Amino acid sequence: MRSKKISRRKFVYTSGITAVGIPLLSTLTSCASSKENGKTMNKEKLGIAIVGLGGYGGGQLAPALLKTDHCYLAGIVTGTPSKIPTFKEKYNIPDSNIYNYQNFSSIKDNPDIDIIYIALPNHLHKEYTIKAFEANKHVICEKPMAITVEDSKAMMAAAKKAKKLFSIGYRLHYDAYNLEAVRLVKEKVYGEVKSIETFFSIMPNKGEWRLNKKIAGGGPLMDVGIYCMQAVCYLLGTEPVAVTAQTYPVTDKEKFLDIEETIDFQMEMPGGIVGKCRSSYSEAVSFLQVNCEKGWFRLEPAYYYGGIKFSSSDGRKFETPPFSQQARQMDAMTLAIRKNQASKTPGEMGLRDMKIIQAIYEAMYTGKRVVIKK
Repeated sequence: MRSKKISRRKFVYTSGITAVGIPLLSTLTSCASSKENGKTMNKEKLGIAIVGLGGYGGGQLAPALLKTDHCYLAGIVTGTPSKIPTFKEKYNIPDSNIYNYQNFSSIKDNPDIDIIYIALPNHLHKEYTIKAFEANKHVICEKPMAITVEDSKAMMAAAKKAKKLFSIGYRLHYDAYNLEAVRLVKEKVYGEVKSIETFFSIMPNKGEWRLNKKIAGGGPLMDVGIYCMQAVCYLLGTEPVAVTAQTYPVTDKEKFLDIEETIDFQMEMPGGIVGKCRSSYSEAVSFLQVNCEKGWFRLEPAYYYGGIKFSSSDGRKFETPPFSQQARQMDAMTLAIRKNQASKTPGEMGLRDMKIIQAIYEAMYTGKRVVIKK
């Protein structure tokens, strides 16, 4: 029974790799007409509405939608009226496609908007994902999926009821460098994997919402550590059987009031492989190293929006022309809708990750090895 589950999980991690391509230099195939729930969709591009125009929604996702082939920025949802004129002009958004949080539910009646992208702080993911599904729209939710496993399950139930595609914004599943790392492991180019080491840490300013546990759900594990956790899973095509974790006294008790400043965690993977991970809010580090029988390869930086670099024990270099991870992610998700296919990074993956995060926090607080419950 267990082997069948692993097989299905491996399909989730790998099914989109050959379809999208490595190193993803070709243009995705266009699809101007397809069926959804028995109705023909004849739009040239599907419309996306971004909910939340902060640093990521407004600064990364919106500009990426100027580079997409299969979707475009059709609408915005914001609680800051002063942002509206700039977005109207830059993205040619009509007044009828501009919403706030009070009239958000009326987006249901807007045929221009097919997909809603939730780019809000973590504690609002559940509320607005459910509202988006109630508006009968497809949903992309930024990571982490939610702040609790229970919230994640409620979001999954809403997706099931709406019968709409639910994707999580795991952009690195669409990144050429991380996909090349997946290929090297899958094809055993450097032999069997012996261990994986990966750190991702950033240095947020005091007062940022990500430092507030009620809003963020936790500390760097929820924000950047999730990339390390994800990398170990998608490289090996499976998930941990158990985890351990350690944290340390904070250096600034006012800045890190109720969250961890730094966390080290270890992921025990099938076959005896261990993923050694670290995330912190007091250092700036981003790397992923895979140690194998016949050598190693490394991405450093590994998790940024651009500028990823590849190196290996045999001196190999891997480079692609500049590209937008977010644009490729949203194009791929749009094509999944067009073709009535499963998302490469579905809600089920987000729920799985929340269960792993919950286990890591339990290990951190108790000092015990925590077995991952299926």
